[in-house]
Amino acid sequence: MPLLSIETNVAADSETRRALLVSASALAAEELGKSERYVMVRFSHNPHMLFGGDDQPLAYLELKSIGLQEEATPKLSAALCALVEERLGVPGNRIYIEFSDAPRRMWGWDGHTF
Repeated sequence: MPLLSIETNVAADSETRRALLVSASALAAEELGKSERYVMVRFSHNPHMLFGGDDQPLAYLELKSIGLQEEATPKLSAALCALVEERLGVPGNRIYIEFSDAPRRMWGWDGHTF
């Protein structure tokens, strides 16, 4: 049920992408207290992005999850920024993260809703 989307203007080879996705999946599961079985992570390279008027390395992340608590977002932000900086070299001050709490009835899986 958690979905973490990572969009960046940083080109990453397949090994770097895979390592980022594996680490991000484990991090999301741990920080949200959810089974990794339900975590989805996607990576998108978009060279057509600017932040603050320039195209230096940047990233935009979205984390959606059922029951995402506002109190959890500062720790999630720190952990996600650290991960993206470590794996892609994007400084934390060039990363935006959008957090969304998804109502159970608005999240589908396996032909049902949660």
